[in-house]
Amino acid sequence: MRDITATVDELKTVVRMFCEDRDWDRFHNPKDLVIGISTEASELLEIFRFKDEAECREILEDGKGREAVCDELADVLYFVIRFAQTNEIDLSSALESKVCKNGNKYPADKFKGSNKKYDEL
Repeated sequence: MRDITATVDELKTVVRMFCEDRDWDRFHNPKDLVIGISTEASELLEIFRFKDEAECREILEDGKGREAVCDELADVLYFVIRFAQTNEIDLSSALESKVCKNGNKYPADKFKGSNKKYDEL
């Protein structure tokens, strides 16, 4: 499965089947899935903590480093997809809606090239 051909619905099915095969539904309430997102995001952060930009690039170019990043990123994605799947959230619609809201908060003509928050301009 590759990004160019996979759909979010297919990813949800893969995650759902994996969890059903293990009878994990009872452990996947919203709170515990959000804890999983946070925990896995923290593990991804740990890889890059206290590294400068060059060191971060080295991690991503190194075979073992890149594999560790991919594993943790996949864990984050797994929990995001599982949360959406178990709570009937359409991720594509949610993302589209949020990008639209952010477009209103951060109009390109005012924020292009800026890293300021919407209430700082």
